[in-house]
Amino acid sequence: EAKMRKLLALLDANRGKGSGFRAEEKDGAAVFYVYDAIGPWGVEAAPFVQAVRSASAKRIELRVNSPGGDVFDARAMKNALEDFDGEIVAYVDGLAASAASYLMLAADEIVMGEGAFAMIHKAWGLTIGNADEHRAQAALLDKGDDTLVADYVARTGKGADDIREKMAAETWFTAEEAVAFGLADRVAPPPKRKDASAR
Repeated sequence: EAKMRKLLALLDANRGKGSGFRAEEKDGAAVFYVYDAIGPWGVEAAPFVQAVRSASAKRIELRVNSPGGDVFDARAMKNALEDFDGEIVAYVDGLAASAASYLMLAADEIVMGEGAFAMIHKAWGLTIGNADEHRAQAALLDKGDDTLVADYVARTGKGADDIREKMAAETWFTAEEAVAFGLADRVAPPPKRKDASAR
C-alpha cells in the first residue's frame, strides 16, 4: 500500500507536465503518441479512442514511452485499437511499463527501440474502508490479473504460470529480452544519422 501511495503521489505531482496524448498523420499513417502516464494524469481513454475511431488511414503507428497507469483506461484504449480495421505497429521508444505493456499488445507488430524496456507486474489498487471492502478490492485485483495474464499468454505463447511468476516479480525486460520472451517482435536498429555535410 505504501508503494501504491508513493506512485499515486508521483503521478499527481506530475499531472499535466507530460506531453499527454498527441496524434498526427505521417506518410499515410495515423501516428499516436502515448508519451505520458495512462489515465487522468496524462493520456485519457476518451480522446485516444475518439482518435482511433476517426482515423481515416489504414495504418496506425503507436509510439509508446509510458510508465503505465489506469488499467481501465488502458483496457478501453486497447479494445479500440483491436477494433481498428487496418494494420497497427507499436514502437516502444523508451518504456512500456505496467498498463502500457499490454496496451502495446493490440498491435500486429511490436518493435522495441534499442535500449527500451517493457515491464509487467500484478495489478495494483488502493482501498479505504473496512475488512469487507479490502477483501472485495483484493478479489477485483485477482480478476484484473486474470485478464492481464490472458493477454500476455495470447501474445507470448508462454504458460499462464510462467506469466504469473513474471508479473509477481515485477519483471523488467530489455528490448532483447522482450523479443526473446515473445512480448515484442524485433528490436529496431538505431536510426542512421545523416552525414554532417548533408545536414
